Amino acid sequence: MSWKLSVSTLGMPGRPVVESVRTALDHGCDGVELRVHPDEEVTLGMGDGAARDAARHVTDAGLEISCLAGYVRVCGGTEEDDDAVIEELGALIRLAEVMGAPSVRVFPGGTHAGRQAAHRRIEAVLEDLTSTGVQLLVETHDSHPTAEDVLELLAPFGEDPRVGVLWDILHPFINGEEPSTTASLLGGRVHYVQVKDASMAQDWKPAVTGEGDLPLEEIGRLLTGGSGWISLEWERAWYPDIPEISVPLAATAQWFEKTLR
Repeated sequence: MSWKLSVSTLGMPGRPVVESVRTALDHGCDGVELRVHPDEEVTLGMGDGAARDAARHVTDAGLEISCLAGYVRVCGGTEEDDDAVIEELGALIRLAEVMGAPSVRVFPGGTHAGRQAAHRRIEAVLEDLTSTGVQLLVETHDSHPTAEDVLELLAPFGEDPRVGVLWDILHPFINGEEPSTTASLLGGRVHYVQVKDASMAQDWKPAVTGEGDLPLEEIGRLLTGGSGWISLEWERAWYPDIPEISVPLAATAQWFEKTLR
């Protein structure tokens, strides 16, 4: 298995899944990362029938669902919030099972003080992960932006394959962790990477791939020989003034073909 290219629907806010699939196909993608959010077609509250219909738009086109990008924050809140967070995690995992997604993305959220809460909450859904075959991926983000942070968060789970790391290449880099360090620390756990570019002069606002300040050539070299998913996360849902997805996706596909095919 080698790297496969995906695109997150975060870059196509509000579009039906079928339209996102067409965009992915037009740019040679192998899959689609589906954002699970109230503003999108795919939500935690959708019924199984609707979920299967959405998934069929992807699979009938010959693509795969690379991941369901959820918004659970495993370190957030207090002990009193455990039940609600565990319920949301369970619902996300169940949705992934219904849709045939191999993994779900969650955020750390909260602070480093919330690690014990995260341990309880993840522990509570391990059996769900086993029974469904879904993997839980914690993104390098917010309170735990580096590989070092996320690996400390996940230390109690050791090498458990049910729990992994999603390397969002922006956050470790802008928090002082060099890509070579991130890649070395994550080692064999790197199987899902959200790629993007951003402009340092504009407070790390999204930039078209290759036009910003992230060391994409170096990251490509570091990923050579690995396998899994490379997914463009174009944050147009948060930055509506940036270009339409076709512009950065074309540039990302070119970078991908050059460095990882």
